[in-house]
Amino acid sequence: MADRKDPGKLTAIALNATLKTSAGGASSTRSMLQLVLDALARHGVEGEIVRLADHDIKPGVTSDEGEGDAWPDLRRRILAADILILGTPIWLGQPSSVCKRALERMDAFLSETDDQGRMVSYGRVAAVAVVGNEDGAHHVSAELYQALNDVGFTLAPNAVAYWVGEAMGSVDFQDLETVPDKVTSTAATLARNTAHLARLLKGSAYPGET
Repeated sequence: MADRKDPGKLTAIALNATLKTSAGGASSTRSMLQLVLDALARHGVEGEIVRLADHDIKPGVTSDEGEGDAWPDLRRRILAADILILGTPIWLGQPSSVCKRALERMDAFLSETDDQGRMVSYGRVAAVAVVGNEDGAHHVSAELYQALNDVGFTLAPNAVAYWVGEAMGSVDFQDLETVPDKVTSTAATLARNTAHLARLLKGSAYPGET
């Protein structure tokens, strides 16, 4: 991944909060995240997807929960990127437990500040991707917007791409023969606004306390 200090490049990390490990097979959340990364690539953003369930992320609210904790390395990769995309399926009308654990670990950013009182996450831009088979995408994105903003990320207008199937249906996003035009156009808007905002913040940091 490119150096965050390079003003000519933007990088993104997409966190896939599916409940399945890679051994569990394909993931609709990954399909949605790839759609978003493809749209960001058209704006010169280089990105990668990390499946959180493949990593041993310990419970807690600090940046390092001790031996065997995979979060410190993931934290480093998140802070090295200009853009964070948090992708989650909907379960019981909520973001996945894996997604919530990642947010709980980012709670540590609240007390991790630079010499001007700015959280370590300041200047990074976040966006959201949601998939599910019933209604709830707006509720889930609202939860993630608030949490990501609380821990220091900035979100552009229309910073979510989502797809939900019919209630009690059996078709997943990854099973669609073609992605609906509305989903594609929403991802394109997310990418355009998010990349623009990331470039602005990379060129002009938020003011500090002094």
